[in-house]
Amino acid sequence: MFQTEFDFELPIGYVDENGTMHRQGVMRRATAADEILPQRDPRVEKNPAYLTVIVLSRVVARLGTLTMVTPKVIEDLYTTDFAYLQDMYNRVNALEPERVVAECPSCGAEHAVEVEGLGGFAATPSTLSTRR
Repeated sequence: MFQTEFDFELPIGYVDENGTMHRQGVMRRATAADEILPQRDPRVEKNPAYLTVIVLSRVVARLGTLTMVTPKVIEDLYTTDFAYLQDMYNRVNALEPERVVAECPSCGAEHAVEVEGLGGFAATPSTLSTRR
């Protein structure tokens, strides 16, 4: 079956206004609307980098006991957690797994190998859905 939701645990966690820490959450796969509709938002028109904040607020379906993850919640994340969610977004929505060339230590032959994770992610709207 095609998986549409993915559990995660933030490295640091979001602390809400009551001081409650939220680390476990669920991210769902993005739809075309998740990437297209936020581009009409006035905050994105003023600051294109804000696109990332809105898109993540749309696809993070749950964070701790929060059932609604707003752009304000995403804004208030520590940068470590923000980067974590950006990387996860790319992995969840990638069309193809990332491949690297690896050399066999025994025979020296080179092979294309699929790897987990996408490494670093530049926090710009033009790379939000970039597939590697």
